Amino acid sequence: MRSKTAIARGVIAAAQHLSQHVETMRFAAPVTHVYNPLTYAWAAHETYLRRFAASKKKVVFVGMNPGPFGMVQTGVPFGEVAAVRDWLGIAESAKKPLVKKPEHENPKRTIEGFACSRSEVSGRRLWGLFAQRFGTADLFFQDHFVANYCPLAFFSAGRNLTPDKLPAAEQLPLLAACDAHLRALIHLLQPQWVIGIGAWAEIRARAAFANLALADMPEIRVGRILHPSPASPAANQGWAEEATRQLVELGIW
Repeated sequence: MRSKTAIARGVIAAAQHLSQHVETMRFAAPVTHVYNPLTYAWAAHETYLRRFAASKKKVVFVGMNPGPFGMVQTGVPFGEVAAVRDWLGIAESAKKPLVKKPEHENPKRTIEGFACSRSEVSGRRLWGLFAQRFGTADLFFQDHFVANYCPLAFFSAGRNLTPDKLPAAEQLPLLAACDAHLRALIHLLQPQWVIGIGAWAEIRARAAFANLALADMPEIRVGRILHPSPASPAANQGWAEEATRQLVELGIW
């Protein structure tokens, strides 16, 4: 049985390996800029992993990739600044900056870190539901964890591009690296459930565990909840209530 320290170290090592792997990948037009928060915001991401990924979980929620005003700014999945700072308790100071500037910054999507004043609506909804239901972050993370499937954010000038919109030739090596990381994460956290936040994340989770027969892997059940993006009309009609209903129907909550 792994100790909490060993689990956290394993999760951190897996994230570092993924970051190094995807850092070597190149993407053609219309992609103009690629952000990897696991590099310039590593201090914040490592703090998140060390604090909240140090034990086995019942449920691992998996999102698609970093949002421009969420993880891109804070290094934390669905990283709404207020939620990360005030509920997760991850904050920086002048003496301890957690987010640096990427090597090639997009002038139309600058990195302001924890000073970012734009709201990540998806993150505000997601962490807001968990805060409402569990009260404290420590209580939520006893049995739950939140990760992103892909660590990279893609931009075409000021427009956000999601990984599913990349050409197949560019997707394949990226998906292979992300699948391997997800399997490593689940191997360490040993959850009963992997819940995709949105349809694409669920599809990728099912693909990562298809035909997988490893004696030391748990039996994985995969489901999904509605993505909290404001671009989804359904999510704008009571997202928290719908996500809760879906989790109750799955028998998770």
